[in-house]
Amino acid sequence: MTTTRSARPVERDDLDEAGVSPLELFFDLVFVFALTQVTAYMAHEIDAGHGLEGLVRGVLVMMLLWWAWVGWSWLCNVTDVEAPALKMTMLAGMSALFVLALCIPEAFEDGDGGLDGPLVLALAYLAVRALHFLMFWLVAQEDPTLRGQLTRFAPTVAGSSVVLIFASQAEGDTQTALWAFALVADYVGTWLGGASGWRLPSPGHFSERHGLIIIVALGESIVAIGVGVADLPVTWPILVAGALGLLLASAMWWAYFDVSALIGERALAAEPTETRARLARTAYTFAHMPMVVAIVITALGLKKVMEYVADTDDHDLSDPIKGVALGALVGGVVVYLLAHVVFKWLVARELNPVRLGAAALLLAVWAPFSGVPALGQLAVVTGVVVAALVVETVVFAEHRREIRTQHAHH
Repeated sequence: MTTTRSARPVERDDLDEAGVSPLELFFDLVFVFALTQVTAYMAHEIDAGHGLEGLVRGVLVMMLLWWAWVGWSWLCNVTDVEAPALKMTMLAGMSALFVLALCIPEAFEDGDGGLDGPLVLALAYLAVRALHFLMFWLVAQEDPTLRGQLTRFAPTVAGSSVVLIFASQAEGDTQTALWAFALVADYVGTWLGGASGWRLPSPGHFSERHGLIIIVALGESIVAIGVGVADLPVTWPILVAGALGLLLASAMWWAYFDVSALIGERALAAEPTETRARLARTAYTFAHMPMVVAIVITALGLKKVMEYVADTDDHDLSDPIKGVALGALVGGVVVYLLAHVVFKWLVARELNPVRLGAAALLLAVWAPFSGVPALGQLAVVTGVVVAALVVETVVFAEHRREIRTQHAHH
């Protein structure tokens, strides 16, 4: 690990491995809160009869949060996190991200009284991005190649933030379209800017950082299981649904951490320095985004299932979840499985037929079991994912053993 402790952060040397710091974990706590805000926002929109619009807008907010977070993962990989200047900047960025998270319920519609919620959110996002860019620029002051990459990156930082500010003053479909345009400016602009100038000196840190954010998102799915029934008496249906929801979350954890995360870490470490940043950008910055979004969408489905099995005055135990709620439960898991297929292809050029088959099966049963009670729907989704992982473990047992043995000896 680097021993630099100067006030000004400096670049790490190549393969200067570092673990994820407590400050980075502290930073991620705000991301946890933001995810709970997004799930609550989408659930509220479903209850208000704006389910599809709420789902689309929730996904847009998630993509915005991801972009706000992922830039800091690159910065902390390039430089020493313990430098005082970076600590102060990260705490300031964390504060801005917290303000952004507070504004999520008013991301598209300003509430009565107080400040202009959509505008405050846009300005908070601008602050998160500006602080990140400023610190990156200071770190790269002796690296003209990295500064050149940052120069190509700067228009996306400014452009997306300006569009988001305009969006805060719009309404309806126009506002949603402007949000989408802001994200296109961020994602597509970054892609078009290339990756030749970015640096990734610590591949182990980068893969660990993204693994931890997957855990953070899965934690939100567990929170969603309990929050919906926290004030209700415990019943057998609640216990069964809770156990099934936890089993689903555990299966999603296993799908990533049993082998996939190890394959990704090994591929990133083995990639030549000249192309490592490109692989990291494609397989982690871009391909992990749908994973995290899918986990949060699945959490929304779990939250609605728990509300239905609670057997309150609003829902009966025999009621199925429908429409957007069912789409969140099934579609979230499908996207998660497909994102894994894409990730494994990017890092190892291996196609996973079992997960493709599980995703196809879930799509096939989506419509037929729309009349099945919510508890049965959750049982089917969980059963398909667990069965797919069992098949994987048996069919690819030797390959799995080899990967895990190599990792243990690394």
